[in-house]
Amino acid sequence: QLQLVESGGGLVRPGGSLRLSCAASGFTFDSYSYGYFRQAPGKEREEVACVSMTGRTNYADSVKGRFTISRDIGRNMVFLQMNSLKPEDTANYYCAAVALIDRCMKWDVMDYRGKGTTVTVSA
Repeated sequence: QLQLVESGGGLVRPGGSLRLSCAASGFTFDSYSYGYFRQAPGKEREEVACVSMTGRTNYADSVKGRFTISRDIGRNMVFLQMNSLKPEDTANYYCAAVALIDRCMKWDVMDYRGKGTTVTVSA
């Protein structure tokens, strides 16, 4: 079964850190580019970070210098390390994958999408 499953969300205080994990199964992991997206209540979904098939990364301006996306090809996992978290980072975070395209893509054209994990940043 083809799927992406996110984990690692939770409640954290401002300035804290979380690491999100995305486990991929059912497809050839290294033939895909991956992205993390987020959607806060009442707001549109936005791209947070992505890592392409060849390992190039890209970040939203709002998270540059704080978040790091990485992948472990041997474990079929994609990670999002989030440091210096702010209340405005509160959202549902989703992992998504697109096949055979070596760049970041928008949510609507991703081939597979996870169900999300919730991150809450609050004192």
